[in-house]
Amino acid sequence: MKFFVDTADVAQIRELAETGLLDGVTTNPSLIAKSGRNFLEVIAEIASIVDGPVSAEVVAMDHETQMKEAEKLIQIASNICIKLPLTLDGLKTCKKLTDRGIQTNVTLCFTANQALLAAKAGATFVSPFVGRHDDVSWNGMDLIDDIRTIYDNYGFDTEILVASVRHPVHVLEAAKIGADVCTLPPDVLKKLANHPLTDNGLKAFLADWEKTGQSIL
Repeated sequence: MKFFVDTADVAQIRELAETGLLDGVTTNPSLIAKSGRNFLEVIAEIASIVDGPVSAEVVAMDHETQMKEAEKLIQIASNICIKLPLTLDGLKTCKKLTDRGIQTNVTLCFTANQALLAAKAGATFVSPFVGRHDDVSWNGMDLIDDIRTIYDNYGFDTEILVASVRHPVHVLEAAKIGADVCTLPPDVLKKLANHPLTDNGLKAFLADWEKTGQSIL
């Protein structure tokens, strides 16, 4: 499974990129607004830090303006992935961009039928939102399971990018189902490495090592 980080915080992206675990970045207008910086400048800086896809979202709702915004965004860097809403206009834009070999991420997916349309439009990624489903008492992982089944049935190349991830269990369940990518808030990605037994084991090892009075260096 690939790990993307869902943030526009450049410092956090740089820190996680240095671990070698980061495969890409997703952003959206809300995350950019939180940064308080110029949208195009933030996207350019992120694209210079990571080699993988950097999702930059259009804000227009109509196809013609979406295409114009996409043209502007793809000039920033070669690893820009155009993020589009799962609407008929967004799908039309997705098809046009895909035909030109431009990466696309169709977002705000809440049904398997929507995911099927995104795959038919040739999306590179589709972003089903599991956490928001959980918020309304519907198991978001059932959606991931349905999409995986449909994509496997027909051999679609579109990658399932699990979004709206709230905790490490979402990551575990998505990996068991066979999702291609999880995009995580930085704190959730860091939590994947944490376990109290790991901490306790290290504490015991270090205490025993200190008793030896030795040094590796």
